[in-house]
Amino acid sequence: MTTPDFEALVRYLVEPFLDAPESLKVHFESLSGGKRIWIRLAFDESEDKGRVFGRGGRNIKAIRNVVMATGKLHDITANLNVYGEPTGGSQERGGQPRSSDRRSRPAYSPPKRRQQ
Repeated sequence: MTTPDFEALVRYLVEPFLDAPESLKVHFESLSGGKRIWIRLAFDESEDKGRVFGRGGRNIKAIRNVVMATGKLHDITANLNVYGEPTGGSQERGGQPRSSDRRSRPAYSPPKRRQQ
């Protein structure tokens, strides 16, 4: 079985979102004898980053799923990172804080009636 061309795959998936596709830089790091691969992307414009990530991180999540599924077909664990990506995955959660991150508010209770 041959190893998939991850660079061509990533370029095919990402370049349509870029105004300047030639600015896309792809770096690979192979670990564990080729059984794990880290793919890192970098490109120039912040507008491009918004299109690559998509609303709520949908685009980058779909790209990552395709890359990981391709790796699984060949018994390779593939990971994709974007240079300058926000940490903690808040982009993938749609920018919403986790429920544990939200400040807890007291539950609403109606005003108490005075007894006469």
